[in-house]
Amino acid sequence: MIRTRFAPSPTGYVHIGSLRTALFAFLFARHNNGKVILRVEDTDRTRLVEGAVDNLLKVMKRVGINFDEGFYLDNQNQVKERGEAGPYLQSQRLQLYQKHALELIEKGRAYYCFCSEQRLEELRKEQAALKKPPMYDRHCRNLAKEQIAEETERCRKEGRNPVIRFSMPQEGQTVLHDLIYGDITYENKILDDQVILKSDGFPTYHLAVVIDDHYMQISHVIRGEEWLPSAPKHVLLYQAFDWNAPAHAHFPLILNPDKSKLSKRQGDVAVEDFLARGYLPEALVNFVAFLGWNPKTEQEIFSMEDLIKQFDLAKINKAAAIFDINKLDWINSLYIRAKSDSELTDLLIPYWEEAIGTHTIRPFKDNKEYLEAIASLEKDRLKKLSEIGERTRYFFMEPEYAPNLLVWKKSTARETKEKLLKLYDHLNKLDTNTLIYKENLEKDLKNFILQNQFDNGSILWPLRTAMTGLDKSPGPFEVTSTLVSGLGKGEILKRLQKAINKLA
Repeated sequence: MIRTRFAPSPTGYVHIGSLRTALFAFLFARHNNGKVILRVEDTDRTRLVEGAVDNLLKVMKRVGINFDEGFYLDNQNQVKERGEAGPYLQSQRLQLYQKHALELIEKGRAYYCFCSEQRLEELRKEQAALKKPPMYDRHCRNLAKEQIAEETERCRKEGRNPVIRFSMPQEGQTVLHDLIYGDITYENKILDDQVILKSDGFPTYHLAVVIDDHYMQISHVIRGEEWLPSAPKHVLLYQAFDWNAPAHAHFPLILNPDKSKLSKRQGDVAVEDFLARGYLPEALVNFVAFLGWNPKTEQEIFSMEDLIKQFDLAKINKAAAIFDINKLDWINSLYIRAKSDSELTDLLIPYWEEAIGTHTIRPFKDNKEYLEAIASLEKDRLKKLSEIGERTRYFFMEPEYAPNLLVWKKSTARETKEKLLKLYDHLNKLDTNTLIYKENLEKDLKNFILQNQFDNGSILWPLRTAMTGLDKSPGPFEVTSTLVSGLGKGEILKRLQKAINKLA
């Protein structure tokens, strides 16, 4: 059976690159009727963030990625664990790692290293001065039994434990068979004798990931190309244990448009941040899927079901993926337009409350038709949900604007005021049925303009400005009729009077 895994460290926000890793592992498993496992790698105790696993699971749930084994959220949003290959938290598997580290020592494939931090620091400085790459000098690799006993006693007296290092071969080559990049050859002489078990008994990433992938029967390791330098170390560990290595597939880096590496600073490219700004989960998944993967068709909008059906590792590019926020905005706008007015309104209410105020919005939640009419007006203009507040504030409170904004480019302030006075008198005489329906209002106002021999701009521009306070918004007929439907005829007359007063 195909078995993939997503194995993050609980260190805070979910980076957009982590979402891509989880998505590709999920899509590959689902496409092949396999299983995907969520394992949490918490062996680096200095970087743990409280609540990170809970946050990770909530994000994955929102974007539609669910795991067959490992951690999950139950119906009460409590973190639970399932599966027969657990525990799925590395800090609960220490005995297994320690056992296998000792096994490597017995095989002669690993050794105790007694070097102090002071010695290692001096070694690094010396190598830096000589412009050599920082590598352990294998000082403890070939100690005799008597020397090992002496060093062990010395460490005991100093109150510290030795680490265990892996014995890298010093000659020959190690080849990684990668499903995307093909065969990659590494010279063994440049590989460092890495630490595999730290002095506190915790494994390093390299030992833990190999042991866990073996016991969890992972068939395919799918991850970013930043892990390629670690790949030969893992291949050699598999060989040392006499285990079959899983297939590997490394996909390209994500870069900014200027070709710099996508930032990992908290909040800059966090999935939570994109969702909070009003990018729809399904749009974000669609966008992230194209960061390195190309279905080689004209289709650009994919549901999760579409992605599962078409996902193929052979369609992953080798070139770096460019994170184009404009492309994300475009995809998100298409998903927004596809929503029904009712569904979109429910999504927009929290953004209205945040931008305009809960108390201001609350009365309108009982008149959902008004909110739906506003959502319908803005639907084709929204790139993300968070834009709705500033765009539509005038539907809930009187707008503020400079008087000169009312004046049409072919008119003057005096002419604009005179025409608005006539428009006020005309609208005051109209019944609500004419005002509330956009088609009726449009027909009536065009007749009014024709009968008075006005040009369209000199009436419709100041009318729209008086209603919205903006130089760009939906048209005057749509805005005015929608305002009447929610706030009544008196509101538009009040706004017209305010505009007339501004031009006095």
